[in-house]
Amino acid sequence: MSAPAVEVADVTREYQLDGGIRVPALRGVSLTIEAGDYAAIVGPSGSGKSTLMHLLGGLDRPTSGRLLLGGRDVARLGTADLARLRNEVIGFVFQSFHLLAGTTAVDNVALPLIYRGVGRAARRRRATEMLQRVGLGHRVDHRPNQLSGGEQQRVAIARALVTEPAVLLADEPTGNLDSVAGAAVLALLEELNAERGVAVVLVTHDREVAARARRQIVMRDGVVVEDRA
Repeated sequence: MSAPAVEVADVTREYQLDGGIRVPALRGVSLTIEAGDYAAIVGPSGSGKSTLMHLLGGLDRPTSGRLLLGGRDVARLGTADLARLRNEVIGFVFQSFHLLAGTTAVDNVALPLIYRGVGRAARRRRATEMLQRVGLGHRVDHRPNQLSGGEQQRVAIARALVTEPAVLLADEPTGNLDSVAGAAVLALLEELNAERGVAVVLVTHDREVAARARRQIVMRDGVVVEDRA
């Protein structure tokens, strides 16, 4: 039986401010993300959902508790090994797209493959295939300023999936889109989740977006107050 994609066990995260003041962002969170999961993390501002997402993505380390990505304990990994594991296990989609402005769609999508040591021809082939998969096969040589917001988010999704990650983390993926483009992006994520088995974890304050997920993880004051199907 394969290990869960992500395991969080009694994790805390504190930040130290000037004057030695410690601010707790997470206060003992435990949850598991299995392969093929489709979950939404919801809660008001300051609930800890963004901090939790950074931990789930291996962008930060817990103050205490245990965090496993792909069955590996991040506390036992150096910076380079953690970056390599993150590249293998996690795909990221952000509200602001984070595309390279002067770079074509296909080269934006191929970027994570550079860190895998994939050759240029293979990178372009795989990136083109992924753009075709998200409905942008006709936009491979377009730059971000030549694409609509919904198309830019599709490029970002293709970039996140080109490494075939176990988990796709999406932080407010519809936040900068109109309702039509936002609904299309959510439908694409749901389709990819069903077809590819990649676990999708959305972080959102939008209850309508969260309601489309099969699982809702509700946070308040740095703890999970509800985890329901």
